[in-house]
Amino acid sequence: MSGELFSEERSAEVVAASFANTPDPRLRQVLTSLVGHLHAFVKDVELTEAEWAVAIDFLTRTGHTSDAVRQEFILLSDVLGVSMLVETINHRTGGTSTESTVLGPFHMVQSPPRRLGDDIALDGKGTPCLVSGQVTGPDGEPLAGATVDVWQTNEDGFYDVQQPGIQPPGNLRGLFTADEQGRFWFRSVVPRFYPIPDDGPVGQLLAATGRHPNRPAHLHFIADAPGYRPVTTHVFVADSPYLDSDAVFGVKESLVREVPEVDDPARAAEVGLANPFRTLTFDLSLLREDRA
Repeated sequence: MSGELFSEERSAEVVAASFANTPDPRLRQVLTSLVGHLHAFVKDVELTEAEWAVAIDFLTRTGHTSDAVRQEFILLSDVLGVSMLVETINHRTGGTSTESTVLGPFHMVQSPPRRLGDDIALDGKGTPCLVSGQVTGPDGEPLAGATVDVWQTNEDGFYDVQQPGIQPPGNLRGLFTADEQGRFWFRSVVPRFYPIPDDGPVGQLLAATGRHPNRPAHLHFIADAPGYRPVTTHVFVADSPYLDSDAVFGVKESLVREVPEVDDPARAAEVGLANPFRTLTFDLSLLREDRA
């Protein structure tokens, strides 16, 4: 017998050795590390058989809750902070571009193309808001023709895909093409904070640990331009509740913006919004594709 037999003391080493001949070196590295950390965790908490069974049942129910519209495993990754950690590791900016954050589960339909200045609030609900900004490269160079994909909740805290038959399709979504100076602007409403889906296993986990399911108010953005790395991010409303306790840990200080009120009938008429209205300015800076 050439292989080492399983023991409590050497469990991780024995199992890791079984992957030694994995042809893909990255897969071998990941599995070896996973086994080491997983076995160390089980030993650290001295996991009971009953707790192990509860964990298996939890993961099974998480899988059963997932479907074509809802991905409960991503939600689990979100509330454990893993999604944000993976996102942050893979999109380090070195302080030279807009910080990224999670895509979120509701970018599941293609945003309709819009013209600059269009109103994306098709249901007529909410506090009017003028959103504007500029897309540039890391040295401040304007990116003419950059695409800016946006989506957000309505005043009630729901995305259009959550309320088919209630919200118009494509409500509060838009795909914009920046002008020759990389500038974009559109009309919308101030987004509202909202809870992540909490009627499944992940919601039960939050309840059991005394955590709330809420996300602060935000707009989603994906900015892209040829020769540059796209960025997926949010902009958060500065006076929103839950900024310091986002259920999915998505808030970064650089992404929080004031949304001041403008009381100017002439300006409101000029931009096509009811007076008074709010304004949100959010500039986006992209890294070059060849820059690490």
